Amino acid sequence: MRGFRVFIGYFGFFVMLQGALGFIGQVFFGGAWGVLHHLVDLPSVAYLGVFAVGAVLGVWGEGDKKREAGEAGGEGP
Repeated sequence: MRGFRVFIGYFGFFVMLQGALGFIGQVFFGGAWGVLHHLVDLPSVAYLGVFAVGAVLGVWGEGDKKREAGEAGGEGP
């Protein structure tokens, strides 16, 4: 299960990057950047939502790694 969550964490980073590129490109430069705009035509606010979803996935994947490191390290006094 750990491998799946690590993959989801990396995928979340990719999704977060696509949301940021789409928003920044569309708002400041007149056209979305990244891969996502080739697949769907989204408004600027939707790119912020894509960024948020990517951030949640990334935090979920990283949280699992930190929890496992805490269990293996024997946290405590």
